[in-house]
Amino acid sequence: MKVLVLNCGSSSVKYTLFKMNDKDEKKIAWGIIERIGLEDVYYKRQIINCIEKKETVNIKNHTEAVELLIKDLLHKKKGIISNINEIFVVGHRVVNGGNKFSKSVLVTKNVKKNLKDCFSIAPLHNFANYMGILAVEKILPGIPSVLVFDTVFHKTIPDYAYMYALPYELYKKDHIRKYGFHGISHNYVSQKAAEMFDKPLNKLNLITAHLGNGSSITAIKKGKVLDTSMGFTPLQGLVMGTRCGDIDPAVIIYLLDKYSQYRNNITLLNDLLNKKSGLLGISGISCDMRDIMQAIKNKNTKAILAFKMFIYSIKKYICAYYGILNGIDGLIFTGGIGENSANVRELICKNLDSLNIKINSKSNKNYSGVAKFVSPKNSIVKLLVIPTNEELLIARESKNVIVSN
Repeated sequence: MKVLVLNCGSSSVKYTLFKMNDKDEKKIAWGIIERIGLEDVYYKRQIINCIEKKETVNIKNHTEAVELLIKDLLHKKKGIISNINEIFVVGHRVVNGGNKFSKSVLVTKNVKKNLKDCFSIAPLHNFANYMGILAVEKILPGIPSVLVFDTVFHKTIPDYAYMYALPYELYKKDHIRKYGFHGISHNYVSQKAAEMFDKPLNKLNLITAHLGNGSSITAIKKGKVLDTSMGFTPLQGLVMGTRCGDIDPAVIIYLLDKYSQYRNNITLLNDLLNKKSGLLGISGISCDMRDIMQAIKNKNTKAILAFKMFIYSIKKYICAYYGILNGIDGLIFTGGIGENSANVRELICKNLDSLNIKINSKSNKNYSGVAKFVSPKNSIVKLLVIPTNEELLIARESKNVIVSN
């Protein structure tokens, strides 16, 4: 069977087509359409065993984007499927399921209504996800869709961890609470870690660190999430590429009181916290860790400070989660930085000996992109680097939902 996975962002559509059976899960086509609605829309696509193709296209909305990618998949000479009925199910990544969804679900009228009710807590992302669903219904009539949520994996967080100490009415009326994000990634790598440990996930205590332009850390106790660093929005938690992470909330009040431009245009303040802070804001150079590392080699003091803040924020969360888990079996690194920066991994683990967290420098530096242990063989706490695969988990979840219904 073939499973199509769609990840619709505010101005992009990313897709992956999988061929799946009981013994094999193979990615056979994938691509991305970016800058939807703007003049220069970029379209990159690839079919297995073929060269990647890139072009500029005229696409005005998500419906046209989905229509284009389906047309390409069906192309008689260059495509990989002969008709739409080869697609068993379409799996959609949805960023925030709020209080409405606690598992992956088959799309129905009621499900779409409940998803629209979640627009207020994730207006840009959830609206784009919804547009993707409507596009599939129009272009692939009769093909079922399944929603897989970034927030669902964090649904096991207890109330004393997900609640904010605000008046309780704000939780009841406006659903203000910690939701957590990157759940699909944390879920995938924790399952992969269990395979590598050769133990059931419910027998393991793990800390998973998804480190990229957006970063988050999750504490997993016997297979269930106990806490995660991102909160009501992805802004909370670690220092990130352009997000500030944890700050004193009174800083926001101070800025609103002092600067009229923020009082008059709340979008400017939102952009300051989400798009102009983090590594970019401190370094003044870039949100890309590769640029930061190059600037450090050139002894740029602000880049050095930004890097130290990034590492410190991660170490702080690891230590806190180690404590609430009362010890861990494994610490997992994933995400663009977590998978690709041996230096970041080494510095995070430096001076954590009291927690039995030690890294094998040789194994760490020789990491080649395949899931592996990077801790000493006799280490009590195992360190793992696992490439995340959110699309594959979405495909699995979508397939399972259809099979079980």
